[in-house]
Amino acid sequence: MTTPSKTTARKRTRDHTASGFEPVYSGAVAIGRGLFGFWRLKPTVVGAENIPDHGGGVIAMTHFGYFEFALVEWMTFLHNRRRIRFMTKKEAFDKPMVGVLLRAMKHISVNRQAGAGAYADAVAALKRGELIGVFPEAGVSASMTVRELKTGAARLAAEAGVPLLPVSVWGGQRLMTKGHKTRFFERFGVPISFTFGSPIIVDSEDDVIRATTDLRKKLQEMVDQEQKNYPVDGAGQWWHPQNRGGTAPTPEAAAEADAERTRRRKSAS
Repeated sequence: MTTPSKTTARKRTRDHTASGFEPVYSGAVAIGRGLFGFWRLKPTVVGAENIPDHGGGVIAMTHFGYFEFALVEWMTFLHNRRRIRFMTKKEAFDKPMVGVLLRAMKHISVNRQAGAGAYADAVAALKRGELIGVFPEAGVSASMTVRELKTGAARLAAEAGVPLLPVSVWGGQRLMTKGHKTRFFERFGVPISFTFGSPIIVDSEDDVIRATTDLRKKLQEMVDQEQKNYPVDGAGQWWHPQNRGGTAPTPEAAAEADAERTRRRKSAS
């Protein structure tokens, strides 16, 4: 497990992305780096060499908090300057200022009631050589364990003919997550563990359900290892899973709470 090297990052001066210089994206990355530096986060990374230097790829991430997308882009940028296009819910694009930024950064709007357009846009971007970031759990996991995955990540990789890269992040939930209000000073000095797993090849003839099951197993194995090596004891902590001594809700309790929130949203609409 290694801490990212600033010297190594400076040596990687060539932009490997498919679309050249993008000032809005570069500015957003700079703001993120400034914020994470202000919080004095302590990242450790395993497997950064698995991030492709060129060509398309599906980045399939764990989802325990609200900052994973920015944290993974941070580590990717430090490694080889690549940009990730994230599949983001349409509601975010509908916000005036946020939507302008998301479009300028070429993220992909996802309408959860009609996702075919977003899927086609993602496949086209992958074939152009972009990295597409997805959260296959389709929501934050309050239990701090990897939930059942949607098959979209595996289907994208298979149709575009690109690798599927499992990525786990542990510790990011301590910055901000669902169902817990983090106090300002609790964000300072938080260790963040990243694991970029070996690419999974999903051919067009493969069973995407089996590939998705394999992806979930791999992500949980990576998270288990990160929890084992994490420098802060999670026993009794809200951000740690119950099966490892924490006080996060069980997967069953978390699923019921999610279902109740969905029922309330539907009844209010």
